[in-house]
Amino acid sequence: MKKTLYKLVFVAILALATVAPIATFATYYTTTQAEEYANLETEILQTLDADKMYSNIKFLSKTPRVAGTKQEDAAVKYINKQFESFGYKTEIQTFTYNDYTIPHTIQLAIDGFPQSLTPLAFEYSANGNVSSEVVPAGLGKVNEMKSLDLEGKIALLQRGEISFVEKLSNVTAKGAVGVIIYNNTADKILGSLGAENEADIPAVLLTQAEGKALMAHLQKHPDAKASLKIKGAKTGNNTSHNVIATKKPTIKKNSTKDILVISSHHDSVAKAPGANDNASGTAMTLELARVLKDIPTDTEIRFVTFGAEEVGLIGSTHYVENLSKNEVNRIVANFNLDMVGSKDAGELILQTVDEKPNLVTDLAQEASKKLNGEPTPYNQGDRSDHVPFANAGIPAALFIHNPPEPWYHTADDSIDKISKSKLQDVAEIVSVSIWNQIQIDTKKK
Repeated sequence: MKKTLYKLVFVAILALATVAPIATFATYYTTTQAEEYANLETEILQTLDADKMYSNIKFLSKTPRVAGTKQEDAAVKYINKQFESFGYKTEIQTFTYNDYTIPHTIQLAIDGFPQSLTPLAFEYSANGNVSSEVVPAGLGKVNEMKSLDLEGKIALLQRGEISFVEKLSNVTAKGAVGVIIYNNTADKILGSLGAENEADIPAVLLTQAEGKALMAHLQKHPDAKASLKIKGAKTGNNTSHNVIATKKPTIKKNSTKDILVISSHHDSVAKAPGANDNASGTAMTLELARVLKDIPTDTEIRFVTFGAEEVGLIGSTHYVENLSKNEVNRIVANFNLDMVGSKDAGELILQTVDEKPNLVTDLAQEASKKLNGEPTPYNQGDRSDHVPFANAGIPAALFIHNPPEPWYHTADDSIDKISKSKLQDVAEIVSVSIWNQIQIDTKKK
């Protein structure tokens, strides 16, 4: 948690240390260079406004913003309009992708089974309505099923050792008409088949507890039948957008040619307003764009909100893949903001793909130590839009609170769960990190 007293003392010291009065960002100072830096850093910290971030989150989280929907399109227009209101020239980058619409009906019932089940469909599960005997088939490996008769049957499999796709392919080759897979750990189970596949049979996921209970039931009732139904799943092309605002260098003499990217994703999952995930990161990107608009710098800063993150980091992947080689070489850091405002999430952490420090973590730890008295820790994480940057060799890190709030990816991810103090804390750390990098570049002149 932010050390509020430490922060207040730090800002006060900065303010007292300046000789000249604080001017607007566009003003060139007559004080020493060190005093100019202190003036600007103080102004940045004092200009950041958690109320503005909260207001943008409130607007964006009125409805879910699922990629490829009218609601996401409305969010894109709003974000673009906000960037333009700050004076930026913007680009709305359009991309298409193969999209999977989750089924509206997922049902599984077992003859004589005493408890209700809560099956989940795989991403790219096929529609189907089958009723047949359930046959336990281990892990679904070929050598396990040599003596099994799965023709016209529903196979019950445990997760592990081979991929979901391979499991489906193996049981389909044996004539199975449906698949039930249960988790091999007590963790929450999610699964994807990656894309449309030839195993065109309905497949669902169960928790480890449900799977073990079902196995026990089948041992007592080996002829038990199951009814498995999936309806509404659909695969097809869809369209989403990235929104890009660029701050060109204002000090062009001896420009470093460096680029910093501040990013977030603006889409949400179905049925979730996505106040924290990720209207919070989007609102912070907008606020940083507002505050940093007129600071003098020889570094280009790009503010980007990505579409279709929730369906596979598609927007950020498209953005990075369409950068020129020159741009990739010039981008020195990606600050990615995802889930940065929930009052009931854990502490702020940084995540890198390889769990190794890089320029972003170094800058952020220096800033958080300066502001809060201690460096923000980092660990491994590869589930947000910093990943395509890292894969391209660009120093990148995710800013996120961990563990996530209990209502992550649910309808309860709403504006009343947002903490203004957490928003302010993360925004200050990121802004000071960026300012420190810009300072270093400016001193090279």
